[in-house]
Amino acid sequence: MEPNVRFWITERQSFIQRFLQWTELLDPTNLVVSIEKIEKSRQLLLTHEDASGSDLEDKRVQEAWKRSLSTVHPDSSKLIPGPFRPAALLPFTAPMVFLSMLPVKSLKSMILPQVSFYTYSTVFNIVNGNASYDRRPHESILVGAGVIASSTFFGLFPRLLQVRFSLNSILSRSVIPVIILAQLSGMNVVASRSLEPLRGIEVMDKEGSVIGYSRKAGTKAVKDTATSRVVLFGTSAFIPEVFSYFFKRTQFFLQCPWSLWTLKLSCTILVMGLMVPVSFSVFPQIGRIQCSELEKEIQSATEETELFYNRGV
Repeated sequence: MEPNVRFWITERQSFIQRFLQWTELLDPTNLVVSIEKIEKSRQLLLTHEDASGSDLEDKRVQEAWKRSLSTVHPDSSKLIPGPFRPAALLPFTAPMVFLSMLPVKSLKSMILPQVSFYTYSTVFNIVNGNASYDRRPHESILVGAGVIASSTFFGLFPRLLQVRFSLNSILSRSVIPVIILAQLSGMNVVASRSLEPLRGIEVMDKEGSVIGYSRKAGTKAVKDTATSRVVLFGTSAFIPEVFSYFFKRTQFFLQCPWSLWTLKLSCTILVMGLMVPVSFSVFPQIGRIQCSELEKEIQSATEETELFYNRGV
């Protein structure tokens, strides 16, 4: 069985345990760890199949799990490209979220932040989604290009209206952009991983044996991940806006108006720094689904009452 799958199946963790686990996996050093060290860690886990994630007696095992879980895709057992590993989400998207929420001076000033954010989000979702179904490279490229174009359009549309009709109310400047960003982040997951509900993803028993491919499991995996993205980016955009609203009414802001952007950027990074592990921890990495909820052909293929699937990140 793939070591990462074995870990998430055997380690029945609570939300707090998953959160603490993700705070380790999101260590920025996991972005630059060498391939040689990753291969040695994987070899250690493959030769010690009884190695547990809670085995504190052997620090080598702990470090091996950290490297494997943070750099290797559980479906394909292939290395995740450095810029799209889970630990890269914060440093790449936090500045984009900050720039996307700046006041609109012209539509041109908003195009680059929006295109950059949705391009990165789309590729991240595709790379870290479930990879157990048959998918050709050109399909991913076509789906990704369509998702980037549509997400960027819908992200820019309310800004276009704001510039066109000179809308300066707090609703149009702060509230609506936060709602749009949160909803589009969730829809971006649904669209970029749309093949999973259509073709079905692998469902397996507790031993890791594949029972079949389920569209219902694919739908659940995408839905749960989309929900976590709405929570992540909605909260990360909303809280800095609230802080900014009250900060503008202080005497310090009147004396140093430039400090608003420093505060807003710092607040965005701090909130996202907390919300990234929270959003990854809301749902288990390897999801569980009752066999009775799956297709009849899968129910007839096993006597297990509960099956497992990779939710993706």
